[in-house]
Amino acid sequence: MRAIFLTDNGSLRPQATFNLRRVAGRLSEVCGEPVRAASLLHSHKIPAEQLDGEPAITLGPLAERAAEAGASDIIIVPFFFGPSRALTDYLPKRMGELQARFPHVAVHVAKPLVDERSPVDLRLAHLLADNVRERMTPGAPPKVVLVDHGSPIPEVTAVRNRLAGQLSVLLAEEAACVCAASMERREGEAYRFNEPLLAHLLAEPSFDHGDVVLAMLFLSPGRHAGEGGDIATICATAEQSHPGLSVVPTRLVGEHDGITAILASRLDAVNTGDVLLTLPPLSR
Repeated sequence: MRAIFLTDNGSLRPQATFNLRRVAGRLSEVCGEPVRAASLLHSHKIPAEQLDGEPAITLGPLAERAAEAGASDIIIVPFFFGPSRALTDYLPKRMGELQARFPHVAVHVAKPLVDERSPVDLRLAHLLADNVRERMTPGAPPKVVLVDHGSPIPEVTAVRNRLAGQLSVLLAEEAACVCAASMERREGEAYRFNEPLLAHLLAEPSFDHGDVVLAMLFLSPGRHAGEGGDIATICATAEQSHPGLSVVPTRLVGEHDGITAILASRLDAVNTGDVLLTLPPLSR
């Protein structure tokens, strides 16, 4: 028996849990098996009354319950763009704790939404392009900024840059330009690969006026990409400083129905052993 979980990093905002549950439900319908929504961290702190009375349970406890119920394979489908440390560091350690209690259980972690080592896949870029087109208005082609949170991992930023390049090709006849930016970065020269920061980019002469469509490379609403979040604050500050600037954010990638097909293909690949990592059982 196997248990399948759709897993994100987690948020203290209820909207993120609602979106994860929604996507997990759609993935269940597509793959024909139950898929549970389970964040790695944080969501269990949200009061149940803010989640329609259904408390959020993080992946560790839910996976242990599945093992207790007889599951011999735990399959985790990451709701992540790239190989963040949450997947490559924290998750193996946490699943190692599970295997210490249930040594017969194997853990399989599917690949994230973007796999730099696989053939070119334009599906996520097409979702981003759809979202941008929804926010375009008649007139001069807008400038487009693909913005993510910013990461201490170069491989994750490389995913954003790859998507920005693909989006630039898809919008070649519709956008004045496509540029990548980070919401924030850690201090120090070692993290300069996150530049430009969104706040700095919107202050540059080529971006501080006219229409800018902000392609939101976020999966679920939270304190960064949600209503009144950090991104909204950055944009409002930029518009106040530059009266000729209009910044319009798109909906989030994880709110596009097409995300389900990509996740389903990642789950299908688990059956052939094409995974991010596998933790084999400690005993048979």
